[in-house]
Amino acid sequence: MLYWAIVCLVIAVIAGVLGFGGIAGTAASFAKILFFIFLVLLVVSLVFNALRGKGPKV
Repeated sequence: MLYWAIVCLVIAVIAGVLGFGGIAGTAASFAKILFFIFLVLLVVSLVFNALRGKGPKV
């Protein structure tokens, strides 16, 4: 999920540089949404692993 957020961010930057404001705004919004979904899933995963008594793998 983080990979796709970074891809959308790169597309937004390239579109912004080339002058495609609408596409850049849409891609940036999509990247922002994917990034926050990634963060929520990461926190949920960490909480559930902590509740089960398993620490992070090192």
